[in-house]
Amino acid sequence: MKKELLIASALTASFGLASVAEAGANVSYSGSVTRGVTQDDVGGAAAAGHTAVTTGELSFAIDQTTDAGTKWSTSLSVVDEGGAEGDPGGLTLTFTDGSTLDLIEAGSAFGGAIASIPGAGGSQGITNTSTNNAPGDLDWADASDAVGFDWGSAADFGGVEGLTVGVSAAVGNDTYATGSAGAEVTYSAGLTYATDAGDTAVTVGAGFIQASSDNNVALNDQGSSVALSISAVTGNLTLGAGFSSGEGISSKSPAVEIDSVNWAEAGAKYVSGDMTMTVSGGSGQADDGALGAAGANDATYHRWLCDWRSRFLTS
Repeated sequence: MKKELLIASALTASFGLASVAEAGANVSYSGSVTRGVTQDDVGGAAAAGHTAVTTGELSFAIDQTTDAGTKWSTSLSVVDEGGAEGDPGGLTLTFTDGSTLDLIEAGSAFGGAIASIPGAGGSQGITNTSTNNAPGDLDWADASDAVGFDWGSAADFGGVEGLTVGVSAAVGNDTYATGSAGAEVTYSAGLTYATDAGDTAVTVGAGFIQASSDNNVALNDQGSSVALSISAVTGNLTLGAGFSSGEGISSKSPAVEIDSVNWAEAGAKYVSGDMTMTVSGGSGQADDGALGAAGANDATYHRWLCDWRSRFLTS
């Protein structure tokens, strides 16, 4: 099914409130609303349909700085894409040297290191079917329990200008039912390198993750993957591409083993005033099979999207 966004506008607001609730604490909130119409073309004899798009986002954040200069911060997402979220963030400590330590809702430096690649989506999109076990993004292997930590260095790590690194670990004691699996122990690391090549800002990101499974019947780890990505920004134009490979367990129900996994994607974004045009695409492949059996079936997934939006901002 192809879904095209015909009309959409978004209003975004962000306000800061200082010294509320607790002395010395800072509270802020941000949100947006989207109103528009989509057209669904299902092919064959079925007629195209039109659907109203009404979504919204709302989140809160709070932080406080100690006398020693360490900042403690956390957040709460209330609404996401029009649906009730109620998702509390973890706890982040920001030290005076610029390094950070995420606690509780943490455990994956792998995903945070991947360079941002332009991607069309949101109200318009193509969804991977529940029976296709091929990956659909670069960090498909990103799996960890909420009990963990994620340490990120300050900029220019080791004296290398533009380099930041991160390491993380998470532990859990998840239970599983027959035909399912969850992350038990996760280790990951990532690095990001940013530099300028003339008028172009280039960012390279790379990451590694190893997540064990709590299902002792499964042959594969919950996730084992390496990923590499690059993005380049020149004026109003952003280009990006990335690749990841490995093996793991698909989170789709029922869970399956996936071998020889790879995913490649690329995207471009151009901004002109309040208008943004984004084009992106990706292709994934995996050999899948039942838990405890080596993957044999070839599953593939492709995604190509084009997105145009007019966005009006206020602050």
